[in-house]
Amino acid sequence: MSKERAIAAKQKWAEKQLAQGFTARTVAASERLPPGQKLTTGFPVLDLGVQPEIPLAEWTLRIDGLVENALTLSWTQLNALPQVRDVSDFHCVTTWSKYDCEWSGVAFTTLFELAQPKPEARFVYFTSYDGYSTNVPLANCLDDDVLLATQFSGQPLAREHGGPARFIIPKLYAWKGAKFVKTISFLAEDRPGFWEVRGYHGIGDPWKEERYG
Repeated sequence: MSKERAIAAKQKWAEKQLAQGFTARTVAASERLPPGQKLTTGFPVLDLGVQPEIPLAEWTLRIDGLVENALTLSWTQLNALPQVRDVSDFHCVTTWSKYDCEWSGVAFTTLFELAQPKPEARFVYFTSYDGYSTNVPLANCLDDDVLLATQFSGQPLAREHGGPARFIIPKLYAWKGAKFVKTISFLAEDRPGFWEVRGYHGIGDPWKEERYG
């Protein structure tokens, strides 16, 4: 499937849901499986139809915006940072969920401490090597289960799942965790990302069914 067809198919799916009168919940559900989701034991692959192959010697992560210490990390520098392991559930906006995913990598809070965002920074804007982008309120990135994952189930993160590195934000729908991540920018004002400008929600809480804006 070409990039254009993949984008068109996912956008048409969202438009269909909106046409059926979908409205988000105001109060979060309390169950482990968010409303409207179905469990899978597999791991479906969803992207923009492009899976960039990035040699590790050329991979970099740029952190900038409203920070005291803008920096660019190489792959070697990233992996020299303290590593964490976290097991969490994964919820895709296209209604499937996968329990007990084991991710390893660098905690977002570690990158936060390196960059030292300024007090006025309230949003985080991610871009990716495939042209993707997404926005997340900074408060949602500071939970202890948010990480830049470089491994899944003890193995290097596969390219089809966003390798060599992708963000995992378990409490939000998975589209908020950018695959093939390239830059992190700290902003004072919200900046809609790829799917957000196409009608998706600015936050994306699965338990409130915040699928669309």
